[in-house]
Amino acid sequence: MSRKKKALPLYPSVEVVTVAAEGKAIAKVDNMVVFVPYVVPGDIIDIQVTRKKNSYAEGKAVRFEKYSDNRCEAFCQHFGICGGCKWQILPYSEQLKYKQDQVSNDLTRIGHIEIPEIQPILGSEKTQFYRNKLEFTFSNKKWLTLEQINSGEVFEYMDAVGFHIPGMFDKVLDINKCWLQDDISNQVRNFVRDYCHEKGYTFFNLKFKGGLMRTLIIRTSTIGELMVIVVFYEDDKEAQEDILNAIGDRFPQITSLLYILNEKANDTITDQEVLTWRGNDYIYEEMEGLKFKIGPKSFYQTNSEQAYNLYKVARDFAGLTGDELVYDLYTGTGTIANFVAKQARKVVGIEYVEDAIEDAKVNSLNNKIDNTLFYAGDMKDILTQEFINEHGKPDVIITDPPRAGMHEDVVNVILFAEPQRIVYVSCNPATQARDLNLLDEKYKVVKVQPVDMFPHTHHVENVVLLERK
Repeated sequence: MSRKKKALPLYPSVEVVTVAAEGKAIAKVDNMVVFVPYVVPGDIIDIQVTRKKNSYAEGKAVRFEKYSDNRCEAFCQHFGICGGCKWQILPYSEQLKYKQDQVSNDLTRIGHIEIPEIQPILGSEKTQFYRNKLEFTFSNKKWLTLEQINSGEVFEYMDAVGFHIPGMFDKVLDINKCWLQDDISNQVRNFVRDYCHEKGYTFFNLKFKGGLMRTLIIRTSTIGELMVIVVFYEDDKEAQEDILNAIGDRFPQITSLLYILNEKANDTITDQEVLTWRGNDYIYEEMEGLKFKIGPKSFYQTNSEQAYNLYKVARDFAGLTGDELVYDLYTGTGTIANFVAKQARKVVGIEYVEDAIEDAKVNSLNNKIDNTLFYAGDMKDILTQEFINEHGKPDVIITDPPRAGMHEDVVNVILFAEPQRIVYVSCNPATQARDLNLLDEKYKVVKVQPVDMFPHTHHVENVVLLERK
Protein backbone atom coordinates (compact mmCIF):
# COMPACT_ATOMS: atom_id res chain seq x y z
CA MET A 1 0.00 0.00 0.00
CA SER A 2 1.55 3.32 -1.06
CA ARG A 3 1.91 6.07 1.52
CA LYS A 4 0.71 9.51 0.56
CA LYS A 5 3.53 12.00 0.34
CA LYS A 6 3.30 14.64 3.06
CA ALA A 7 2.55 18.11 1.71
CA LEU A 8 5.38 20.57 2.14
CA PRO A 9 4.56 23.63 4.26
CA LEU A 10 4.04 27.24 3.25
CA TYR A 11 5.63 29.80 5.56
CA PRO A 12 3.92 33.22 5.49
CA SER A 13 5.51 36.64 6.13
CA VAL A 14 9.13 35.57 6.55
CA GLU A 15 11.96 38.13 6.37
CA VAL A 16 15.04 37.33 4.30
CA VAL A 17 18.04 37.99 6.56
CA THR A 18 21.24 37.49 4.54
CA VAL A 19 22.78 35.92 1.45
CA ALA A 20 24.23 32.44 1.16
CA ALA A 21 26.27 30.28 -1.17
CA GLU A 22 25.37 29.80 -4.83
CA GLY A 23 23.58 33.14 -5.02
CA LYS A 24 20.69 32.10 -2.77
CA ALA A 25 19.47 34.04 0.26
CA ILE A 26 18.63 32.88 3.78
CA ALA A 27 15.42 33.20 5.74
CA LYS A 28 14.83 31.66 9.18
CA VAL A 29 11.70 29.95 10.45
CA ASP A 30 11.74 28.72 14.07
CA ASN A 31 15.57 28.66 14.00
CA MET A 32 15.57 26.58 10.81
CA VAL A 33 17.49 27.97 7.84
CA VAL A 34 15.53 28.19 4.58
CA PHE A 35 17.43 28.81 1.34
CA VAL A 36 15.50 30.89 -1.21
CA PRO A 37 16.67 32.07 -4.68
CA TYR A 38 15.94 35.44 -6.35
CA VAL A 39 15.27 37.37 -3.15
CA VAL A 40 17.41 39.85 -1.20
CA PRO A 41 17.90 40.64 2.50
CA GLY A 42 15.01 42.76 3.74
CA ASP A 43 12.36 41.17 1.50
CA ILE A 44 9.35 39.86 3.44
CA ILE A 45 7.91 36.88 1.58
CA ASP A 46 5.65 33.86 1.69
CA ILE A 47 7.84 30.79 1.20
CA GLN A 48 6.62 27.58 -0.40
CA VAL A 49 8.99 24.86 0.79
CA THR A 50 10.21 22.67 -2.08
CA ARG A 51 12.60 20.46 -0.11
CA LYS A 52 12.82 19.82 3.62
CA LYS A 53 15.58 18.22 5.66
CA ASN A 54 16.03 17.93 9.40
CA SER A 55 18.34 20.94 9.72
CA TYR A 56 17.37 23.11 6.74
CA ALA A 57 14.85 23.62 3.95
CA GLU A 58 14.77 24.99 0.42
CA GLY A 59 11.92 27.02 -0.96
CA LYS A 60 10.71 29.67 -3.36
CA ALA A 61 9.03 33.03 -2.87
CA VAL A 62 5.38 32.76 -3.91
CA ARG A 63 4.31 36.19 -2.65
CA PHE A 64 6.13 39.39 -1.69
CA GLU A 65 4.57 41.13 1.28
CA LYS A 66 7.23 43.84 1.26
CA TYR A 67 10.18 44.54 -0.99
CA SER A 68 13.53 45.32 0.59
CA ASP A 69 14.95 48.84 0.42
CA ASN A 70 18.17 47.12 -0.72
CA ARG A 71 16.68 45.89 -3.99
CA CYS A 72 16.90 47.03 -7.58
CA GLU A 73 15.26 46.02 -10.85
CA ALA A 74 16.83 43.19 -12.86
CA PHE A 75 18.01 44.52 -16.22
CA CYS A 76 17.96 41.21 -18.14
CA GLN A 77 14.79 39.76 -19.66
CA HIS A 78 16.08 36.26 -18.90
CA PHE A 79 16.68 36.92 -15.18
CA GLY A 80 15.39 34.17 -12.95
CA ILE A 81 15.17 31.62 -15.76
CA CYS A 82 18.63 31.08 -17.23
CA GLY A 83 20.19 30.62 -13.78
CA GLY A 84 23.01 33.14 -14.20
CA CYS A 85 23.56 36.62 -12.74
CA LYS A 86 21.37 35.82 -9.71
CA TRP A 87 22.31 39.02 -7.88
CA GLN A 88 20.99 41.47 -10.47
CA ILE A 89 18.31 42.51 -7.98
CA LEU A 90 20.97 43.47 -5.42
CA PRO A 91 22.72 46.86 -5.86
CA TYR A 92 26.39 46.38 -6.79
CA SER A 93 27.61 48.08 -3.61
CA GLU A 94 25.66 45.50 -1.59
CA GLN A 95 27.04 42.64 -3.69
CA LEU A 96 30.56 43.78 -2.84
CA LYS A 97 29.74 43.94 0.86
CA TYR A 98 28.52 40.35 0.91
CA LYS A 99 31.52 39.13 -1.12
CA GLN A 100 33.85 40.81 1.37
CA ASP A 101 32.00 39.02 4.18
CA GLN A 102 32.24 35.70 2.33
CA VAL A 103 36.03 35.96 2.11
CA SER A 104 36.27 36.86 5.80
CA ASN A 105 33.94 34.03 6.86
CA ASP A 106 35.69 31.38 4.74
CA LEU A 107 39.19 32.29 5.91
CA THR A 108 38.21 32.31 9.59
CA ARG A 109 35.69 29.44 9.73
CA ILE A 110 37.48 27.04 7.38
CA GLY A 111 41.07 28.22 7.66
CA HIS A 112 41.16 28.48 11.47
CA ILE A 113 44.23 30.68 11.15
CA GLU A 114 45.18 34.16 12.17
CA ILE A 115 44.50 36.68 9.40
CA PRO A 116 45.19 40.40 9.20
CA GLU A 117 42.53 43.00 8.49
CA ILE A 118 41.16 42.26 5.02
CA GLN A 119 41.62 45.06 2.53
CA PRO A 120 38.44 46.49 0.92
CA ILE A 121 37.32 44.47 -2.09
CA LEU A 122 38.28 45.80 -5.53
CA GLY A 123 35.05 46.16 -7.50
CA SER A 124 34.84 45.75 -11.26
CA GLU A 125 34.55 49.00 -13.20
CA LYS A 126 32.36 47.19 -15.73
CA THR A 127 29.34 45.40 -14.29
CA GLN A 128 27.80 44.55 -17.68
CA PHE A 129 29.37 43.19 -20.89
CA TYR A 130 32.51 42.32 -18.93
CA ARG A 131 33.17 38.72 -20.04
CA ASN A 132 35.47 37.81 -22.92
CA LYS A 133 34.10 34.31 -23.52
CA LEU A 134 30.68 32.66 -23.71
CA GLU A 135 29.54 29.24 -24.91
CA PHE A 136 26.04 28.71 -26.27
CA THR A 137 24.28 25.37 -26.80
CA PHE A 138 22.05 24.50 -29.76
CA SER A 139 18.99 22.43 -28.89
CA ASN A 140 15.82 21.29 -30.60
CA LYS A 141 14.10 21.21 -27.19
CA LYS A 142 13.58 24.83 -26.26
CA TRP A 143 12.69 25.54 -22.65
CA LEU A 144 9.24 27.10 -22.31
CA THR A 145 8.42 29.33 -19.35
CA LEU A 146 5.22 28.86 -17.38
CA GLU A 147 3.86 32.03 -18.99
CA GLN A 148 4.50 30.59 -22.46
CA ILE A 149 2.93 27.24 -21.57
CA ASN A 150 -0.14 28.88 -20.01
CA SER A 151 -0.56 31.30 -22.93
CA GLY A 152 -2.14 28.60 -25.07
CA GLU A 153 0.21 29.48 -27.93
CA VAL A 154 1.29 26.59 -30.15
CA PHE A 155 5.09 26.49 -30.52
CA GLU A 156 5.98 24.80 -33.79
CA TYR A 157 9.54 26.18 -33.71
CA MET A 158 11.30 24.57 -30.75
CA ASP A 159 14.92 25.27 -31.69
CA ALA A 160 17.01 27.32 -29.28
CA VAL A 161 20.53 28.69 -28.91
CA GLY A 162 21.44 29.66 -25.40
CA PHE A 163 22.14 28.32 -21.93
CA HIS A 164 21.22 25.08 -20.21
CA ILE A 165 18.39 25.36 -17.70
CA PRO A 166 19.87 24.53 -14.24
CA GLY A 167 19.21 20.89 -13.44
CA MET A 168 17.75 20.16 -16.91
CA PHE A 169 20.56 18.80 -19.08
CA ASP A 170 18.40 18.42 -22.19
CA LYS A 171 16.60 21.80 -22.04
CA VAL A 172 18.06 25.06 -23.33
CA LEU A 173 16.74 28.58 -22.84
CA ASP A 174 16.72 30.54 -26.10
CA ILE A 175 18.67 33.73 -25.40
CA ASN A 176 17.66 36.97 -27.06
CA LYS A 177 20.05 39.34 -25.28
CA CYS A 178 22.76 38.42 -22.79
CA TRP A 179 24.41 41.26 -20.83
CA LEU A 180 27.60 39.37 -20.04
CA GLN A 181 29.69 39.81 -23.22
CA ASP A 182 30.13 42.60 -25.77
CA ASP A 183 26.94 42.92 -27.84
CA ILE A 184 28.69 41.46 -30.90
CA SER A 185 28.16 38.14 -29.12
CA ASN A 186 24.38 38.64 -29.21
CA GLN A 187 24.52 39.65 -32.87
CA VAL A 188 26.52 36.58 -33.92
CA ARG A 189 24.41 34.13 -31.90
CA ASN A 190 21.08 35.48 -33.10
CA PHE A 191 22.27 35.58 -36.71
CA VAL A 192 23.44 31.96 -36.61
CA ARG A 193 20.16 30.82 -35.02
CA ASP A 194 18.00 32.67 -37.54
CA TYR A 195 20.11 31.66 -40.54
CA CYS A 196 20.05 27.98 -39.58
CA HIS A 197 16.31 28.15 -38.99
CA GLU A 198 15.71 29.72 -42.43
CA LYS A 199 17.86 27.07 -44.14
CA GLY A 200 16.30 24.20 -42.19
CA TYR A 201 19.54 23.06 -40.52
CA THR A 202 18.89 20.81 -37.53
CA PHE A 203 19.78 21.66 -33.94
CA PHE A 204 21.32 19.15 -31.53
CA ASN A 205 19.13 16.76 -29.58
CA LEU A 206 20.94 16.45 -26.26
CA LYS A 207 19.03 13.37 -25.13
CA PHE A 208 19.15 11.16 -28.24
CA LYS A 209 22.25 12.70 -29.89
CA GLY A 210 21.54 13.99 -33.39
CA GLY A 211 21.45 17.22 -35.37
CA LEU A 212 23.95 19.41 -37.21
CA MET A 213 24.47 22.40 -34.90
CA ARG A 214 25.96 21.65 -31.47
CA THR A 215 27.65 24.61 -29.75
CA LEU A 216 28.88 28.13 -30.48
CA ILE A 217 31.84 29.64 -28.63
CA ILE A 218 32.60 33.36 -28.88
CA ARG A 219 35.76 35.03 -27.55
CA THR A 220 36.46 38.76 -27.60
CA SER A 221 39.45 40.87 -26.57
CA THR A 222 39.87 44.43 -25.35
CA ILE A 223 41.77 45.32 -28.55
CA GLY A 224 38.79 44.40 -30.75
CA GLU A 225 39.77 40.91 -31.90
CA LEU A 226 36.97 38.37 -32.26
CA MET A 227 37.03 34.56 -32.31
CA VAL A 228 33.98 32.51 -33.30
CA ILE A 229 34.05 28.70 -33.00
CA VAL A 230 31.20 26.70 -34.52
CA VAL A 231 30.92 23.14 -33.24
CA PHE A 232 29.05 20.70 -35.48
CA TYR A 233 27.77 17.26 -34.51
CA GLU A 234 26.92 15.81 -37.93
CA ASP A 235 29.55 15.78 -40.68
CA ASP A 236 27.63 17.54 -43.46
CA LYS A 237 30.40 19.31 -45.41
CA GLU A 238 28.07 21.28 -47.66
CA ALA A 239 26.03 22.64 -44.76
CA GLN A 240 29.15 23.42 -42.72
CA GLU A 241 30.65 25.40 -45.60
CA ASP A 242 27.41 27.31 -46.16
CA ILE A 243 27.08 28.28 -42.47
CA LEU A 244 30.71 29.28 -42.03
CA ASN A 245 30.67 31.41 -45.18
CA ALA A 246 27.45 33.09 -44.08
CA ILE A 247 28.96 33.96 -40.67
CA GLY A 248 32.22 35.21 -42.22
CA ASP A 249 30.41 37.35 -44.80
CA ARG A 250 27.98 38.85 -42.28
CA PHE A 251 30.71 39.62 -39.71
CA PRO A 252 33.91 40.65 -41.50
CA GLN A 253 35.29 41.86 -38.15
CA ILE A 254 35.81 38.23 -37.09
CA THR A 255 39.59 37.74 -36.91
CA SER A 256 39.43 34.01 -36.12
CA LEU A 257 36.63 31.85 -37.56
CA LEU A 258 37.11 28.22 -36.50
CA TYR A 259 35.08 25.03 -36.53
CA ILE A 260 35.07 21.62 -34.88
CA LEU A 261 33.35 18.32 -35.66
CA ASN A 262 32.49 16.85 -32.27
CA GLU A 263 30.76 13.48 -32.56
CA LYS A 264 31.43 12.31 -28.99
CA ALA A 265 29.04 12.26 -26.05
CA ASN A 266 30.18 15.40 -24.23
CA ASP A 267 30.71 19.03 -25.30
CA THR A 268 34.33 19.47 -24.21
CA ILE A 269 36.70 20.49 -27.02
CA THR A 270 40.05 19.94 -25.28
CA ASP A 271 40.51 16.62 -27.11
CA GLN A 272 39.07 17.83 -30.44
CA GLU A 273 40.79 19.00 -33.62
CA VAL A 274 40.11 22.69 -34.26
CA LEU A 275 40.05 23.70 -37.92
CA THR A 276 40.54 27.22 -39.26
CA TRP A 277 37.99 28.51 -41.77
CA ARG A 278 39.06 32.16 -41.98
CA GLY A 279 41.67 34.33 -40.30
CA ASN A 280 44.00 33.17 -37.56
CA ASP A 281 43.64 30.26 -35.15
CA TYR A 282 44.06 32.66 -32.22
CA ILE A 283 43.28 36.15 -30.99
CA TYR A 284 45.44 38.53 -28.98
CA GLU A 285 44.81 40.27 -25.69
CA GLU A 286 46.96 43.13 -24.42
CA MET A 287 47.93 44.07 -20.90
CA GLU A 288 50.42 46.77 -19.94
CA GLY A 289 52.08 46.64 -23.34
CA LEU A 290 52.32 42.84 -23.34
CA LYS A 291 50.48 40.80 -26.00
CA PHE A 292 48.96 37.47 -25.03
CA LYS A 293 48.02 34.85 -27.62
CA ILE A 294 44.73 33.10 -26.85
CA GLY A 295 43.83 29.94 -28.74
CA PRO A 296 40.45 28.17 -28.83
CA LYS A 297 41.43 25.91 -25.93
CA SER A 298 43.37 28.48 -23.90
CA PHE A 299 42.35 29.50 -20.41
CA TYR A 300 42.31 33.25 -19.90
CA GLN A 301 40.65 35.15 -17.08
CA THR A 302 37.15 35.83 -18.40
CA ASN A 303 37.01 39.45 -17.20
CA SER A 304 40.01 40.89 -19.08
CA GLU A 305 39.98 44.39 -17.61
CA GLN A 306 39.57 43.23 -14.03
CA ALA A 307 42.19 40.50 -14.61
CA TYR A 308 44.70 43.32 -15.08
CA ASN A 309 43.84 44.66 -11.60
CA LEU A 310 44.05 41.13 -10.16
CA TYR A 311 47.50 40.56 -11.65
CA LYS A 312 48.73 43.93 -10.40
CA VAL A 313 47.74 42.87 -6.88
CA ALA A 314 49.58 39.55 -7.32
CA ARG A 315 52.70 41.32 -8.63
CA ASP A 316 52.62 43.86 -5.81
CA PHE A 317 52.25 41.09 -3.19
CA ALA A 318 55.19 39.20 -4.76
CA GLY A 319 57.49 42.14 -3.88
CA LEU A 320 59.93 41.43 -6.70
CA THR A 321 63.23 43.30 -6.95
CA GLY A 322 64.69 41.62 -10.06
CA ASP A 323 66.77 39.00 -8.24
CA GLU A 324 64.08 36.41 -7.45
CA LEU A 325 63.45 32.94 -8.84
CA VAL A 326 59.65 32.73 -9.18
CA TYR A 327 57.52 29.62 -9.65
CA ASP A 328 54.12 30.29 -11.26
CA LEU A 329 51.88 27.31 -10.57
CA TYR A 330 48.81 26.65 -12.74
CA THR A 331 50.23 29.22 -15.15
CA GLY A 332 47.63 28.74 -17.93
CA THR A 333 48.90 30.59 -21.00
CA GLY A 334 51.64 32.15 -18.88
CA THR A 335 49.80 35.41 -18.28
CA ILE A 336 51.02 35.97 -14.72
CA ALA A 337 54.45 34.48 -15.48
CA ASN A 338 55.04 36.88 -18.36
CA PHE A 339 53.41 39.75 -16.48
CA VAL A 340 55.96 39.53 -13.63
CA ALA A 341 58.98 38.32 -15.64
CA LYS A 342 60.55 41.77 -16.08
CA GLN A 343 60.69 42.18 -12.30
CA ALA A 344 62.21 38.72 -11.68
CA ARG A 345 65.48 36.94 -12.39
CA LYS A 346 63.68 33.86 -13.73
CA VAL A 347 60.11 32.52 -13.82
CA VAL A 348 59.21 28.82 -14.05
CA GLY A 349 55.59 28.13 -15.06
CA ILE A 350 53.74 24.83 -14.73
CA GLU A 351 50.35 23.99 -16.25
CA TYR A 352 48.33 20.83 -16.99
CA VAL A 353 47.09 21.77 -20.50
CA GLU A 354 49.84 21.29 -23.11
CA ASP A 355 48.27 23.68 -25.64
CA ALA A 356 48.23 26.40 -23.00
CA ILE A 357 51.92 25.87 -22.29
CA GLU A 358 52.71 26.19 -26.01
CA ASP A 359 50.81 29.51 -25.96
CA ALA A 360 52.78 30.55 -22.88
CA LYS A 361 56.06 29.95 -24.71
CA VAL A 362 54.82 31.92 -27.72
CA ASN A 363 53.72 34.73 -25.42
CA SER A 364 57.24 34.97 -23.99
CA LEU A 365 58.75 34.90 -27.48
CA ASN A 366 56.37 37.53 -28.86
CA ASN A 367 57.07 39.84 -25.94
CA LYS A 368 60.85 39.31 -26.13
CA ILE A 369 60.90 37.74 -22.67
CA ASP A 370 63.81 35.34 -22.31
CA ASN A 371 63.78 34.49 -18.60
CA THR A 372 60.80 32.12 -18.51
CA LEU A 373 60.62 28.31 -18.60
CA PHE A 374 57.34 26.40 -18.98
CA TYR A 375 56.42 22.78 -18.25
CA ALA A 376 53.23 20.85 -19.04
CA GLY A 377 51.80 18.11 -16.88
CA ASP A 378 49.78 17.33 -13.77
CA MET A 379 50.96 19.69 -11.04
CA LYS A 380 51.47 16.97 -8.42
CA ASP A 381 53.54 14.94 -10.90
CA ILE A 382 55.69 17.83 -12.20
CA LEU A 383 56.24 19.82 -9.00
CA THR A 384 58.28 17.32 -6.98
CA GLN A 385 61.26 17.62 -4.67
CA GLU A 386 63.42 16.44 -7.58
CA PHE A 387 62.06 19.26 -9.75
CA ILE A 388 62.88 21.77 -6.99
CA ASN A 389 66.39 20.36 -6.62
CA GLU A 390 66.94 20.60 -10.38
CA HIS A 391 65.57 24.12 -10.95
CA GLY A 392 66.39 25.67 -7.61
CA LYS A 393 64.38 26.64 -4.55
CA PRO A 394 62.08 29.53 -5.47
CA ASP A 395 62.19 32.82 -3.62
CA VAL A 396 58.53 33.41 -4.47
CA ILE A 397 55.73 31.05 -5.47
CA ILE A 398 52.63 32.41 -7.20
CA THR A 399 49.81 29.89 -7.33
CA ASP A 400 46.43 30.26 -9.06
CA PRO A 401 44.77 26.83 -8.83
CA PRO A 402 41.32 25.76 -10.09
CA ARG A 403 38.26 25.89 -7.82
CA ALA A 404 39.21 22.63 -6.11
CA GLY A 405 42.37 24.23 -4.74
CA MET A 406 45.77 22.55 -4.52
CA HIS A 407 46.42 18.83 -4.15
CA GLU A 408 47.93 18.02 -0.75
CA ASP A 409 51.07 16.69 -2.47
CA VAL A 410 51.54 20.14 -4.08
CA VAL A 411 51.16 21.83 -0.69
CA ASN A 412 53.78 19.49 0.77
CA VAL A 413 56.26 20.30 -2.00
CA ILE A 414 55.69 24.03 -1.43
CA LEU A 415 56.46 23.47 2.26
CA PHE A 416 59.63 21.61 1.22
CA ALA A 417 60.65 24.41 -1.17
CA GLU A 418 60.24 27.03 1.59
CA PRO A 419 59.96 30.18 -0.57
CA GLN A 420 60.18 33.45 1.32
CA ARG A 421 56.77 34.51 0.00
CA ILE A 422 53.71 32.76 -1.45
CA VAL A 423 51.08 34.66 -3.41
CA TYR A 424 47.90 32.58 -3.52
CA VAL A 425 45.32 33.70 -6.10
CA SER A 426 42.01 31.88 -5.69
CA CYS A 427 38.59 31.77 -7.32
CA ASN A 428 37.24 29.83 -4.33
CA PRO A 429 38.05 31.27 -0.88
CA ALA A 430 36.71 28.09 0.78
CA THR A 431 39.33 25.77 -0.74
CA GLN A 432 41.91 28.54 -0.41
CA ALA A 433 41.18 28.63 3.33
CA ARG A 434 41.69 24.86 3.56
CA ASP A 435 45.09 25.17 1.83
CA LEU A 436 46.12 28.11 4.02
CA ASN A 437 45.48 25.92 7.03
CA LEU A 438 47.90 23.33 5.59
CA LEU A 439 50.53 25.99 4.94
CA ASP A 440 50.14 27.42 8.43
CA GLU A 441 52.91 25.27 9.89
CA LYS A 442 55.53 27.40 8.14
CA TYR A 443 53.67 30.49 6.84
CA LYS A 444 51.64 33.37 8.17
CA VAL A 445 49.07 35.35 6.19
CA VAL A 446 50.12 39.01 6.03
CA LYS A 447 47.81 40.48 3.35
CA VAL A 448 44.36 39.64 1.98
CA GLN A 449 42.84 41.39 -1.05
CA PRO A 450 39.45 40.28 -2.44
CA VAL A 451 38.81 41.14 -6.10
CA ASP A 452 35.41 40.96 -7.80
CA MET A 453 35.70 39.45 -11.27
CA PHE A 454 32.06 38.44 -11.73
CA PRO A 455 29.46 41.13 -10.95
CA HIS A 456 25.88 39.92 -10.28
CA THR A 457 27.13 36.48 -9.23
CA HIS A 458 28.21 35.11 -5.85
CA HIS A 459 31.72 34.32 -7.12
CA VAL A 460 34.70 36.23 -5.75
CA GLU A 461 38.46 36.05 -6.29
CA ASN A 462 40.87 36.49 -3.42
CA VAL A 463 44.61 37.15 -3.29
CA VAL A 464 46.58 36.24 -0.17
CA LEU A 465 50.22 36.98 0.65
CA LEU A 466 51.97 34.52 2.94
CA GLU A 467 55.42 35.01 4.40
CA ARG A 468 57.68 32.44 6.01
CA LYS A 469 57.44 32.44 9.79
